[in-house]
Amino acid sequence: MVTRFGISRGVSPREPLAAVGELARTVENLGFDALWFIDHQLGMKDVYTAMTLSALATERIEIGAGVTNLTTRHPTVTANATAALDEISGGRALLGLGAGWVAVHSIGREPERLGTIRRGIEEFHQLFSGEEAELYGTRVRLATATRQVPVYLAVSQPGMLRLAGEVCDGAVVMGAADPEFCRWQLDFIHEGLERSGRKRSDIILDLFVTMSVDDDEDQAVSDVRAWATSQAATFQVWKRVPPGWERFRPEFLSAQQSYEYTDHLSLRAEHKEIVSREFVQSVAIAGDRKTCIERLREVATLDFDRITFALLSGGRRRRLEQLATEVLPGLRPEGGRAGAGTEAE
Repeated sequence: MVTRFGISRGVSPREPLAAVGELARTVENLGFDALWFIDHQLGMKDVYTAMTLSALATERIEIGAGVTNLTTRHPTVTANATAALDEISGGRALLGLGAGWVAVHSIGREPERLGTIRRGIEEFHQLFSGEEAELYGTRVRLATATRQVPVYLAVSQPGMLRLAGEVCDGAVVMGAADPEFCRWQLDFIHEGLERSGRKRSDIILDLFVTMSVDDDEDQAVSDVRAWATSQAATFQVWKRVPPGWERFRPEFLSAQQSYEYTDHLSLRAEHKEIVSREFVQSVAIAGDRKTCIERLREVATLDFDRITFALLSGGRRRRLEQLATEVLPGLRPEGGRAGAGTEAE
């Protein structure tokens, strides 16, 4: 059973940056051990400013971009900024890397291909070594590097899943809070580990899920609709999905064609109504406390090291406390704590 939990969030244009550190402190005090920030340069406030404020306000939790890409910033710029975050946080920085989706599509670019991402991961490892390396057609050295900051790869499709298993320190596993879907993904990660001769302990597997707990099921489903639609839009390009998910193909296409990148994950986004209720309740967790705990327990028993929850807007502190004090303790049959505690502790 998973006993480590994290939080993923973005800083919306309406949220004061002054409040970011305080919320990060709450995340830490509630017992979570990782805090990831969405990197979406047109739709959210700057990720590095948010991470720095969070690092200064906390003492224990790991902090990282969840996730950045190789397009909107040069890898040397990302590596240097991450090294600065690592210094400020006292060695708690993480680097989450992805092919690029909303941040890249919103400027008219396409996500990076697998080979480019593999090279990017290798480049980050070389840069964080602090040693001189032949990169970008010249000799470079990251003078600010002090350690190998863990590189996590955002993964969902087979090629990326295998790649994470082969070369990464961690994997941000995206897709669905569904046991069938998760097992399908885990098989490819394990395949990558086997290919490279690595041990399971060489990688941290962090499952990202979205959940809304509310006695009003309609409200809970509405809360997670925007996130579910974002997932449907990304699924459109998949050549393979778990067999049980083929029935949702038409919804993937509709979501991709209608998605508004500037409203990414907004609870007010008009595109959130595109996908069916069946898909929403398959990809995300929504319902009353009992329903959410039962769904969460199904994936918490799988081969993950941590589960990270996308923190929805609209009463973030309430959602955090509800998650830490009402939901996570319910993962244990005896009702004890499961990784996250209360501020009083």
